[in-house]
Amino acid sequence: MASIDLEKMLAKIQSTQWALSDIDWDAPGAELITEEQWPKLKAFMADVMWIEHVGARAFAAMAKKAPTETLRQIYTYFHAEEQRHANVEMALMKRWGMLEGEGIPEPNINLRLAIEWLDRYSDEMPIYVLGTMVPMLEIALDGALCTFLLETVKDPICHQAFEKINDDESRHLGVGFSVMEMQGRGKTFIGAAKMLAPLLNPRLLLGMASYLPLLNKMRDNIIGMGLPEERLYAAMAKFETIGGRTEDGRRNPWYQLVRHHAKLMVDRNKRVYHVPVDGLVKLTGMIPPRMLPAVPSWVNELTYHPIA
Repeated sequence: MASIDLEKMLAKIQSTQWALSDIDWDAPGAELITEEQWPKLKAFMADVMWIEHVGARAFAAMAKKAPTETLRQIYTYFHAEEQRHANVEMALMKRWGMLEGEGIPEPNINLRLAIEWLDRYSDEMPIYVLGTMVPMLEIALDGALCTFLLETVKDPICHQAFEKINDDESRHLGVGFSVMEMQGRGKTFIGAAKMLAPLLNPRLLLGMASYLPLLNKMRDNIIGMGLPEERLYAAMAKFETIGGRTEDGRRNPWYQLVRHHAKLMVDRNKRVYHVPVDGLVKLTGMIPPRMLPAVPSWVNELTYHPIA
């Protein structure tokens, strides 16, 4: 499959923008959330909302590093879209009585650490690092989590909202996989090896110390909600298939690295990987709230209000 035409994709993105005000948040259906669903769904939606905002921050960093003006504009739109998705998920939480007053749900410890790292260091990371990790996270979010949510939640407004979100995510993935191929195009062994140089960067190692336990915690949380493990395996297989569909894609060393890590992360039988990462989950869980970094001021842009 050939890489997509980024100019045409930019035009499509511009012509398909939407707003929270396009959705009737007072329409019937909120009562279809069951008492049994409510507590786990509240925690799930809060986590998904923060992951969307993490994605937004990553796209903002990628826009600054984009090699072309077209890609810079695309990433700038994607940044805004991820923020909009977070706002939609907050609006659903408000609709379902899961928000206290005007308050924003607190991110869990692992999300807070990941947000802090992104805020401090993501602008310094090469585009091919975030440009490979983001599609893996989005394919898991789109292919497993959101699909599962729509199967278990009957509220039609939830379905309407996620239909719009999924349309956006499909474009994010199309661009993401195309850029991964571009990054691998014509790479020699030496060129590919140079792309792995950021692995020696202490800042990236610090990011991995927050990223790996976050993924393990989220993995276990969604399995606890009832998501069949096979869905995660299928999502990661999709990332492997699409990312490696061309020789250029397979030459991207970050695709190979993320592909192998994703397979380890979803498979609980890989104890050599999971035991130390679970240890990190426990260790971070012991951090006293007063010692956690403050949530960055940019999260104040989150709102459930149906703004245009």
